[in-house]
Amino acid sequence: MGIFERYLSVWVGLCIVAGVLLGNLLPAVFQAIAALEYSQINLVVALLIWLMIYPMMVQIDFAAIKDVGKKPKGLILTLIMNWLVKPFTMAALGWLFFKVFFAGIVDPQSANEYIAGMILLGVAPCTAMVFVWSQLTKGDANYTLVQVSVNDIIMIFAFAPLAALLLGVSDIVVPWQTLLLSVLLYVLLPLIAGVLTRKRLNNGSSEQRIGQFLTQAKPWSMIGLLATVMLLFGFQAQTIVAKPLIILLIAIPLLIQTYGIFAITYAAAKAMKLPHNIAAPACMISTSNFFELAVAVAIALFGLNSGAALAAVVGVLVEVPVMLSLVWFANRTRHWFS
Repeated sequence: MGIFERYLSVWVGLCIVAGVLLGNLLPAVFQAIAALEYSQINLVVALLIWLMIYPMMVQIDFAAIKDVGKKPKGLILTLIMNWLVKPFTMAALGWLFFKVFFAGIVDPQSANEYIAGMILLGVAPCTAMVFVWSQLTKGDANYTLVQVSVNDIIMIFAFAPLAALLLGVSDIVVPWQTLLLSVLLYVLLPLIAGVLTRKRLNNGSSEQRIGQFLTQAKPWSMIGLLATVMLLFGFQAQTIVAKPLIILLIAIPLLIQTYGIFAITYAAAKAMKLPHNIAAPACMISTSNFFELAVAVAIALFGLNSGAALAAVVGVLVEVPVMLSLVWFANRTRHWFS
């Protein structure tokens, strides 16, 4: 690892600080960038995420994907955690903290909305950033693609019923444009571009040109990550300064959920004797969230300035630095796995 990758957490921390400062000093600039969106997907952030994911898609080898079915345990673990565990633990933690621990601090109406936002995060497993976390843990790119694709298919059918069950409402409106556009932008298009690039680079006799391309593209991928972090914190900079206590209160159960789900999944992966390049991405997929979808549904159901929308946004702010800490832990414990 070069100095850039070795101190990635430092650069992320600096970008968080820069985002908050610039967001308060130049709010009009960030508001203008935030307004460049379609179906709740910010086009600038989408471009940066695409910049992160595209080099990783070049690693996808379709000839190896057929072998994923021979090792189903990692996929089964991801599906169990995403759909049978994480939504319910998120709902339970939200209720415990805002109905019990924070009951004297937060009014009941706001508490209900914060819980709703957390639930929406828990019901939406991540699509885009998973490829980044998988890359940083040296995960199996082919296996990660299959895991993300299967989760996306299940999400199309399971998101609305599961969210309705946990929220206690019957009229969940899934923003299909947000869901389908996200899959198109973050999975399908970069995958097609990666396959075409791989085919052009690989002359059939050696992978050397692909390796050289990935070496050259890696810094751009990390720049995309850092720029995304700065923008996300810049968009919410004024809220962070105006409501620090509320953001802290929401962040506490979200942090417990994130680290708790990772710990359970990591322990299960070790007990199942999964190889690290499958175990680490499986844990990252189980832990991270599809924040664009959660924010879009929170706004549609409860309004732009609601507590639910704020909770979903706090999930965005918490996710990147926390997931980087989990990447660090997964890399430091690689020797735990065969």
